[in-house]
Amino acid sequence: MRASFLLWNMRRLFSAIPRSVFLFFAFALLIGTGCSKRNPVESVSASESGIEIRGSDWLLDSSDWNAWRGRNQDGVAVAGSVATTWGELSNLKWRADIPGRGHGSPIVVGNSVFLATAEEGKQVQSVVCLDRESGSQRWQTVIHREGFPAKNSVHQKATNANGTIACDGKRLYITMLNADAITATALDLDGEVLWQREVGKFVSKFGYAPSPVIYKSLVIVAADNKGGGYLAALDTETGQVAYRVSRGNGDSYSSPTVVPVGGRDQLLISGNDAVASYDPASGELLWRTQCIAEATCGTIVSDGERIFASGGYPESETICLSADGERLWSNKSKTYEPSLLVVGDRLLTVNDKGVAICWDGASGEELWKERLGGNFSASPVLVNGTVIVPNLSGDTFVFEAGSKYVPVAKNRLGNDCYASPAVSGDHLFLRIGVGSGGDRREQVVCISAESENVGKEGNGDSAVGNGDSGVGSGDAELP
Repeated sequence: MRASFLLWNMRRLFSAIPRSVFLFFAFALLIGTGCSKRNPVESVSASESGIEIRGSDWLLDSSDWNAWRGRNQDGVAVAGSVATTWGELSNLKWRADIPGRGHGSPIVVGNSVFLATAEEGKQVQSVVCLDRESGSQRWQTVIHREGFPAKNSVHQKATNANGTIACDGKRLYITMLNADAITATALDLDGEVLWQREVGKFVSKFGYAPSPVIYKSLVIVAADNKGGGYLAALDTETGQVAYRVSRGNGDSYSSPTVVPVGGRDQLLISGNDAVASYDPASGELLWRTQCIAEATCGTIVSDGERIFASGGYPESETICLSADGERLWSNKSKTYEPSLLVVGDRLLTVNDKGVAICWDGASGEELWKERLGGNFSASPVLVNGTVIVPNLSGDTFVFEAGSKYVPVAKNRLGNDCYASPAVSGDHLFLRIGVGSGGDRREQVVCISAESENVGKEGNGDSAVGNGDSGVGSGDAELP
């Protein structure tokens, strides 16, 4: 009797509400309760897959910049020395036009430069190879045709080729969002597709950003998304899934990294309101420390004892953790899109708003702060104690990374720079934008001290512009 009375009163209440108001609140309720698509992650354990993990047999030289942020994914050039000043008439060895757009950085292996790109008009995602010495295009291999995500599910600053290729000296590995899934592809160094594997489904909020990382005989892929996030490892020879572990339903954009810290290799990634550590061989969760924010973009760095991360959205934090995930220090400084840089016993950032900050790595004490100017998405690189980082207006800042800020040069090429630099030997490679609006196109430029081929064009009638427009994102994108 009481239940019938309550039902009768609820009917009277809803009948009194105008239809338009009722529909508005019903729609809001659906949004609030999460009507977005869910893709349960199909977990695969290392024991179930039976994939043998082999030791690293990479075919790389010390000067190869073979992945996102270089050999150790930390932005530090382990060998070489590059020019600190350049322009259209000095130290510019060549420039080459690139079809389409992408925020992935170039990588350099042997005598080749590789990068991923996406052509919106043709609906093509591809990998391009340039000759390191001349900039001439050797080949372009199509990875996907059609299958691009809807424009309203990719951030206006992003592209459909945000990730950087990883290379072990024998094969190239690239991950892309296509047909509502993350697909990993392996190519040989001549551009032939060796295998292609759908890693998992992906519900896009602002697009896909992470780059793959190679660990021994595994290529590791991160895909945090609201439909069901995951970390997965594939066999480098066959593409078979060695393991896949769930990471919840948060939208985040950071690339994973593997670092030796605390006496073991740790697979580290930020996002989903935490920094998490996994065993890179098995995917087993080692520890998880709640911090930062749901969405982060930068890649974690370490000094071998401590772990550093920063972000994010909506919260802001820069944090230092022990090798076991214990909080050591933190502050409310925010570096969202760019990644941090370890310089000796110091931690350095050039944040999104163009402010360079240097902290003592052990204590978190701020040592100095300097406003460079402009907005930044690219991550800094360290070459022989010198930091190089471009901004979104095409200016590249060079300064010494000592106990105080010492400016060296401010160089300009093009109208914008979304991607992070690559360093190989005495060569510096930048992916830049030239022109603006519908006339914008992309180039790779090679900078070499006292180059004999100043301004040589690698791909036809290209030219470097000098405007001051351009906004964009580095290896990730802003909500």
